[in-house]
Amino acid sequence: MAHSTINVGFTLPQLLRGARRIFATHSALLLLRHSAFCYCTANGTIKSKRKMDHLERTAKNFRQEVISKAKVCGITNESETVKRLRLAIADKAFTFKAGQWVDFFIPGLSVVGGFSICSSPGLLEREGVLELAVKHTDHPPAHWIHTECTLDSEVALRVGADLHGYQEGKGNGYKVGTVKLYYSAKKTSELLFKKNILGLMNAFPGKILCRFHVTQQSAQVCKELQPHVTEGRISEKDLAKHVSKDTLWYICGPPPMIESISNLLSSIGVPRKSVFFEKWW
Repeated sequence: MAHSTINVGFTLPQLLRGARRIFATHSALLLLRHSAFCYCTANGTIKSKRKMDHLERTAKNFRQEVISKAKVCGITNESETVKRLRLAIADKAFTFKAGQWVDFFIPGLSVVGGFSICSSPGLLEREGVLELAVKHTDHPPAHWIHTECTLDSEVALRVGADLHGYQEGKGNGYKVGTVKLYYSAKKTSELLFKKNILGLMNAFPGKILCRFHVTQQSAQVCKELQPHVTEGRISEKDLAKHVSKDTLWYICGPPPMIESISNLLSSIGVPRKSVFFEKWW
């Protein structure tokens, strides 16, 4: 049975690294809001403003046993506030699946980071590297990445949060569906991975669809993006046309945005069991 899935917020790497896996399980509508990339899990109503440590927050999540040394072999400014790290993995036994994140250990720093992997498992298999996208914040691991991390800096990584998926044609009853992405930022320069998204749309016509929402755009939108850009926030009208019993909704972004979209979905008849989100620290 095909499903429709809607993701609200921002963990775009999950779409990029897991597109084929998503298609094998559901069709998806993704609504994205540019935000931090450090991973903390939650599924339900946000009830506390207390900020827990990454390891505390994810204590019940599965971890692989392998902790691998890694060396920074590339640093790219993905936007004014987000750096993409390219990491050479030392341990050949280190593996991950689409949808996973890593515990990020920094020598001399007691706080452990948690960051979503924004590259595919195939890149690790081919080149022995993976990539992380990290937004600048005061959180010690993110702050270190933006202020002290350099080429050849050494860290350690451990994989957590295994997301399993089915594959079409293996007798599980699932069929390839669609992914609809709503992605919001202040301006197009902050739409991270937009070229990757456009590439996915071209590679999977009719299966991956995207609307970029910009709320404070002053410069002219480039010709390539113009057909896909809407001025203004993601609205009830945008979401209401996708409501169905087979639609799954995934929200990623800062807590106020998650609360706002969750309440909006509830008001248009989306059951809570169909809404999933990650709660950021």
